[in-house]
Amino acid sequence: MSSMNSTSRVSGSSPVPTPKPVVFVVDDDISVRESLELLIRNEGWDPLLFESARDFLARSSTTAPSCLILDVHLPDLNGLDLQRQISSETSTPIIFITGFGDVPTSVKAMKAGAAEFLTKPFDDTVMIGAISSALLRSQAAVEIDSVRRQLQNRFASLSKREREVMTLVVQGLMNKQVGGDLDISEITVKAHRGRVMDKMRAATFVDLVNMANNLGMRTTSKP
Repeated sequence: MSSMNSTSRVSGSSPVPTPKPVVFVVDDDISVRESLELLIRNEGWDPLLFESARDFLARSSTTAPSCLILDVHLPDLNGLDLQRQISSETSTPIIFITGFGDVPTSVKAMKAGAAEFLTKPFDDTVMIGAISSALLRSQAAVEIDSVRRQLQNRFASLSKREREVMTLVVQGLMNKQVGGDLDISEITVKAHRGRVMDKMRAATFVDLVNMANNLGMRTTSKP
């Protein structure tokens, strides 16, 4: 049975519990949905089945690692259109399936970022491999998002002055230079810097610079 790590750790972050992976299936053929449901459950993942693209779009969001098995030809909104619609909203990898595969369609899907393009009837082993790879990609994205949210929360907990100090410190300015820019004493800078390290949970200056990079702040290239 396939499995994924239940927790992850990134420098400067707490262990992040990883929810059970979810595999969405969108196909108007009930026999395909039922077959995939059994396959997905047997691998220890949670299947969520939808008959149409619009049903899928109306779903509740999830923070779990996930992927989408998507039929190209659907009655309401075809798979390629759905891919375009959700591409800017989610990083969920898409595995396309179709009973009428053609090269132009598969090329369009792959160029738009699809994880895989399989023709029905597909081999169960091939499908399991495709899902496993897609979920690993999704898990990495989920972990990055979770760590970024933690860092954003920590940064938001800083006072205005602490944020100003951190912004200058991670650019490589010495305490004396930071004090000059902010018109405060070097001792005061050191005090603010210590609180920044504590609140951001940074063990070293390198940790703080890495956190700032993750937050999209401008930093020194040589911490």
